[in-house]
Amino acid sequence: MSTHPGGHAPDAVDLFAAAQGEERHAAVRLGSKAGHEKRTEILNRDYADPDDLRRLAGAIKQHALDHLDVYLPRAEAQLRAHGARVHFATDAAEARERVLAIMRARGALRVVKAKSMVTEEIELGPFLAHHGIESIETDLGEFIVQIDDDHPSHIVKPIIHKNRREIANSLERYGLGPYDDTPEVITRRARAYLRNKYLTADAGITGANFVSAESGRLVLVTNEGNSRFCLAATGCHVALVGIEKIVPRDRDLGVLLNVLARSATGQQLSVYTEFMRGPRAPAQPDGHEEMHVIFLDNGRTGVLGSEYREILRCIRCGACLNVCPVYRQASGHAYRSVYSGPVGAVLSPLLAGGDFATLADLPKASSLCGACNEVCPVDIPIPDLLLRLRDRAQQTKDVAGEASAAASAGTSMTAWAEVATRPWAWKGALATGGLVNHLPQALRPKPLRVWGQSHVQPPWRGGAFRKWFAQRSRS
Repeated sequence: MSTHPGGHAPDAVDLFAAAQGEERHAAVRLGSKAGHEKRTEILNRDYADPDDLRRLAGAIKQHALDHLDVYLPRAEAQLRAHGARVHFATDAAEARERVLAIMRARGALRVVKAKSMVTEEIELGPFLAHHGIESIETDLGEFIVQIDDDHPSHIVKPIIHKNRREIANSLERYGLGPYDDTPEVITRRARAYLRNKYLTADAGITGANFVSAESGRLVLVTNEGNSRFCLAATGCHVALVGIEKIVPRDRDLGVLLNVLARSATGQQLSVYTEFMRGPRAPAQPDGHEEMHVIFLDNGRTGVLGSEYREILRCIRCGACLNVCPVYRQASGHAYRSVYSGPVGAVLSPLLAGGDFATLADLPKASSLCGACNEVCPVDIPIPDLLLRLRDRAQQTKDVAGEASAAASAGTSMTAWAEVATRPWAWKGALATGGLVNHLPQALRPKPLRVWGQSHVQPPWRGGAFRKWFAQRSRS
């Protein structure tokens, strides 16, 4: 599991959030708010009890996870029976090497890639480029991220943090035409550039939203049709799939696809929903000659055997990001990981393995308001998982400096208790506390100086309530 850049103090979320410009914050706030409102409108319009549907979808996913030892081999057998070659990768390095071996066996030098969180997770694109293989992102958002040497800031909308002026500047800088921020021009230029890449590519790489154990069908969901282009002209299809994507039966897809589209983009169904389970049969006139499916673990079995297993239900819809007040203010880059928002605050530290400490601050980046659980289409108890991870960080002292921070907090609470239990001291503190508003940063108590490095200290307003109450009681 990669982070960018690595090694941060516990206040890293605050520091990264503060580093984002106001335009970026505005873009994230507006984009996430619009996504949440569309989801709410369409779910309540189409279903009398959306919560009942969420609970059903969650039960389907949890059942598949609880019986993964049955359903994963069943999916493998079905895929092999239809001519697909199935591989298993323990970690990111093994997954990358398997893709490289497939490319080298075919003499492939050019790859087109559909949107895939798993390939982001294992940093496949830079790896292939390092080995002389051109890897082009074909989702418009991911393409912009790639040419900007940036990182996606949302699970569904990679460039939610960019406005159309920034995108137009990116295309001009990349040589795709003079500046023009008209949306139609932006998409036309990207389409013209990518069309040639599709036609000259040697292989297409995708992820998968679901894999049916019953039939072996891989399900790909897109709104741009780029996954079809990735596969239409290339002779080889490589799908990288997290092992948690397995569902028991084809009929379960009817539930999951309905909640996915509505939760992700406010649609009844995504524009393109594809089902595939192998390369073209001898009687078929066209289609790819080879299909490889690589099932990736990369820490997932460890999560499956832990008290955080419910997070593996996630279907990557982004609904929890759209509703989260912390994500809206911080933006996805503050999470320093492929997976951002509430789901990323749980999943990223878990998939980090031995690097848990570098991302152990993420579970603290939550108000625990519960909105993420309320909108989750598979009913993941995210606030509960965040609390468990906070406890893990405390108990194991994984967070750098946790012991000293705890000692400091203990000292602060002792001082507070001394003041709070003595009325005369409490009144004196209220009367004189306003002096802190006029103290230079260097003269403030050390806890306030440290805290103020990544926070804006609100002005002291102590005593106002007592004055108000005294006046009210006299009237």
